[in-house]
Amino acid sequence: MLEKIKKPNDVKKIPAERLPELAEEIRGFLIESLSRTGGHLASNLGVVELTIALHRVYTLPEDKIIWDVGHQAYTHKILTGRKEDFGCLRQAGGISGFPRRDESPCDALDTGHSSTSLSAALGYVRARDLKKQRYHVAAVIGDGALTGGMAYEAMNNAAELKTNLVIVLNDNEMSISRNVGGISNYLADVRTSSAYTGFKMGLTSALEKIPGIGKGVVDTLRKTKSSIKQLVIPGMFFENMGLTYLGPVNGHNIRQLMKVLAEAKRFEGPVLVHVLTEKGRGYGPAARHPARFHGTAPFEIETGIPSKRGGPTYTDIFSTVMRKMGDREPDVVAVTAAMEAGTGLKRFANLFPGRFFDVGIAEQHAVTFAAGLALGGLVPVVAVYSSFLQRAYDQVLEDVCLQKLHVVFALDRAGLVGADGKTHQGLFDLSYLTQMPGMTVMAPKNLWELSDMMKFAVHFHGPIAVRYPRGEACREFQGQRAPVELGRAEILEKGSRVAFLAVGAMVPEAAKAVELLRERTGIRATLVNVRFVKPFDRELLRQLSGDHALFVTMEENVETGGFGQQVQVFADQEHLPVSVCIAAAPDQFVGHGTTAQQREWCGLDAASVTRRILERLKPEKTADSGRIE
Repeated sequence: MLEKIKKPNDVKKIPAERLPELAEEIRGFLIESLSRTGGHLASNLGVVELTIALHRVYTLPEDKIIWDVGHQAYTHKILTGRKEDFGCLRQAGGISGFPRRDESPCDALDTGHSSTSLSAALGYVRARDLKKQRYHVAAVIGDGALTGGMAYEAMNNAAELKTNLVIVLNDNEMSISRNVGGISNYLADVRTSSAYTGFKMGLTSALEKIPGIGKGVVDTLRKTKSSIKQLVIPGMFFENMGLTYLGPVNGHNIRQLMKVLAEAKRFEGPVLVHVLTEKGRGYGPAARHPARFHGTAPFEIETGIPSKRGGPTYTDIFSTVMRKMGDREPDVVAVTAAMEAGTGLKRFANLFPGRFFDVGIAEQHAVTFAAGLALGGLVPVVAVYSSFLQRAYDQVLEDVCLQKLHVVFALDRAGLVGADGKTHQGLFDLSYLTQMPGMTVMAPKNLWELSDMMKFAVHFHGPIAVRYPRGEACREFQGQRAPVELGRAEILEKGSRVAFLAVGAMVPEAAKAVELLRERTGIRATLVNVRFVKPFDRELLRQLSGDHALFVTMEENVETGGFGQQVQVFADQEHLPVSVCIAAAPDQFVGHGTTAQQREWCGLDAASVTRRILERLKPEKTADSGRIE
């Protein structure tokens, strides 16, 4: 069956009775393909039948299907003719792991972050109606994403609609970690309300059989807010928000899904279809451990074990540090936004459940909640991916920095993130955090320094952030472990003429550039581990300006507002006799690939930085090498 899918809407040609067979073929293909490339497995295995049903009911690209976050859109990509591209999924030059409009006209929105789909879908509907067009719009949002406040802002706004908008609630009881909070509990109650479901379907069926008047009664009841459902389900949360509620429906029964979705298309107004699915369905390891298979590296199909095992990641080190601090520091508490496993807080949560707070996909709330914890005398550690903290910019500025509160921000996935690509690159935190009065920002060069910086941050007073990269932690420079002191950098290698000022993960790359420069020119450059981006070590820069003519800053952050520009401004203000060469990410979004490829694209690898330095030094002569060519 799968071989018959070559282009959008080919799935409509497959006989209905053979669609379950197609679903199993797709599952098999996803497991086989992702075992080689890695990617988002559990979430995609859970929506195979739902995606098939959507593609049978809607016509793409005329109709618009918007996937919240988008990491569950692999079946959608297969059904729109991209199956042959999965061999290079999330690799340089290959297809993205998320919907991309420049990849296919069937991708209605570039996504990657949570809880945005309903707002975009509502915008599409308003544009459609104003332009008097006739296409349909459906937004697929998970129950985890429904914990994000933006989804409720959109639902509140959608209540005024008089034309069709279909919201598909994909309810699998999971986001990345298990869902928490009132919405999760409410949906759990609805899931188990078999008495309601049976009553509703039985009564509807009975009424429809009454000759002459039955169907009219049913249609009237469906359109009124005092419907059958309000008599049976306490609260009627979605209906009270102005949405017509249909469900819950078995998300792995394609016939039922097609019937309900077709019915939802006919409503005049916003409709929510509640679909129950199983994350990781069809693959035992993913079904048992959906969080581990949310985003997986290549793995052995038989066991689910990763094909390659490296050393501990920075997330692993943070996890260990937090566990130890839980024992030693009774005032330390941990806050996360639905990322218990992803940020490494699972062990802390298991050992200190009363001091662990998962607030759901609600970064804004997480930060202000942490501010309240700090005001109450605790030391909150907010563990969050760099690209997700962007969603709480105002709260960090107004609720933490303005009040000078001691909140520790542990920023995972800072810098280049590899396969996740444009929506997840942590290339902006240095720029937006260092502009906030009172904020202190650190970046470790290796795993030991991350441990030292976390301890420093917990005993600090005021807002403080520690940013560290994705992936295996650096184990170099073990013997160079100077005590962490506020605003003090660390000289790893003393030289002259050229000084490399490297931030965090760029220290090992800067060390390679130091060696390349020595080989090419004989210059023995100075290597500085910046440690503190704010406040940075101004006194050291003054000292280095005495016997260095060039400062080379290296950072995995955009150039605008980054560390390099701060050094340049400082050098100008102080009239230091040095020039500044800034190695930072360009003013553009960086696509998916390996981090090594991304560094090369950004000119942040040792070879690229060395070439720039040689260009700067061309007019000069050195005692060792003469004129540099």
